[in-house]
Amino acid sequence: MHETPVDAWLERGRAMVLRGDRAGALAVFVEACAAHPESIELACALAGLQWQARQSSEAEARLRPLLARHPDSTAATFLLAKILREQGRMLGVEIAMRAWSAAGAAPIGERIQAIELLDDCDRKQAASDLAEQAIAQGSLDARLHAYAGMLAIQLGDFERARERYLFALANDARALDWQSAYGLASSKRFASGDDPDFELLRGFLRRPGLADAARASILFALGKASADIGDIPAAVTALREANALVGAGVDFQAKQWRRVVSSRLESKPLPPLNVARDDFAPIFIVGMPRSGTTLVAEWLARHPDVCNRGELNAIAQHAQELARAPGIGHGALVHAAHEYVQRVRQDDTSARWFVDKQPLNFLHLDLIAALFPNARIIHCMRNQRDTALSIWMQYFAGHAQDFAYDFANIAAVMSGCDRLIAAAAKRYPQRIRSVRYESFVADAGTLTRELAAWIGLPDCDWTTAPESRRVISTSSAWQARQPVHMRSVGRWQAYAPHLPELLRFDA
Repeated sequence: MHETPVDAWLERGRAMVLRGDRAGALAVFVEACAAHPESIELACALAGLQWQARQSSEAEARLRPLLARHPDSTAATFLLAKILREQGRMLGVEIAMRAWSAAGAAPIGERIQAIELLDDCDRKQAASDLAEQAIAQGSLDARLHAYAGMLAIQLGDFERARERYLFALANDARALDWQSAYGLASSKRFASGDDPDFELLRGFLRRPGLADAARASILFALGKASADIGDIPAAVTALREANALVGAGVDFQAKQWRRVVSSRLESKPLPPLNVARDDFAPIFIVGMPRSGTTLVAEWLARHPDVCNRGELNAIAQHAQELARAPGIGHGALVHAAHEYVQRVRQDDTSARWFVDKQPLNFLHLDLIAALFPNARIIHCMRNQRDTALSIWMQYFAGHAQDFAYDFANIAAVMSGCDRLIAAAAKRYPQRIRSVRYESFVADAGTLTRELAAWIGLPDCDWTTAPESRRVISTSSAWQARQPVHMRSVGRWQAYAPHLPELLRFDA
């Protein structure tokens, strides 16, 4: 009897999947793998089906020996990485991808996919290492260099970031569409109008046929550079055009925002779970963007028992999922809490306290209070005019900050933030504490000790504790790594003659 070839098994199993017979397909692939134990394709097909059938342990057990024999298998490695990622085992993802990278030279497209996966898993150093390895091996792909530049910014390696961005900009016209010009300007503080980067940026601006996003990126870069050297009129001119370009392409509506805020204020509190885990104490840092959330998170993360996970979108995702459900029952809340803990704890730390510094979580304070009875919420406050100016000067990634390009929209979000936090403070007075940016930069050590005592952290000498080595993936990547200073306090006053819109905000 002739042995059924691998392709025939694959065709038969896939046909059953297409018909919706997953149980039958599983049985087929089990039989096929027994007939062809060395087939990578069959093993991956079976593992993939096991994963989809919620048999993650069985899928992982099948992939591990396969990768021990074939460490360069892209299909098996990426499938294992997806399984581990779903379980919050991000260190495991990193180990798998590093082993795959070390096993052989992959095509640049697969290499970039691996870097994107690690980036999405918040394993920035590993992603950077894979990018730098490919560059060291001679890759001239501009996409890779631009990605390496972005990762270097987040890791605080600003000289390397500058080198990578310059390469991308010099070798691929599309680099302007990847915001490489803004990345280049963000890699340093400009000291003089004679800096050659000014003419480089102006040259980019003169290129014909620029897409609006590329032009905006260059203008934000020029605005930032001009602000650095104190040329406020030039900064405002560039930033006005940049904000207008980006603002024209976003779909933020102040009226809809106000409806959302009103709906939140009118809703009843969710029934709390009232079950706190001894090994997991979340700290949520909320407030308007650019109000000091990154700074406070970085100082708290100096404590050896604190892990800063940065700006997570997990709470917002759970809120959306629960809103789509016909009703929010106890089981749904338990599931959401479990999923959040799994995503935040991961497999790389023994810390008990975890920081989630997504500023816009002020929209979901009732959900946070329901999920985590031991949560502590820190509300960062800052002079409204300084906050509005700082927001308006940034080019944000993603759409969560689509309000940032218009002062009226910034004012609407700021008002909503104040109302929601005030309401939550009345509901949960023992769980929310406010800290002013101006007070924090004046005496970060004292304010951090006070916050730590309120949170329940063991004592620590905050002034001598090592700085957090946390990756900073926000627009504060440069500022948060500088010594604490007072230069940004009252900054709005120099801009008000050129930006009268600032006067609509409280001083």
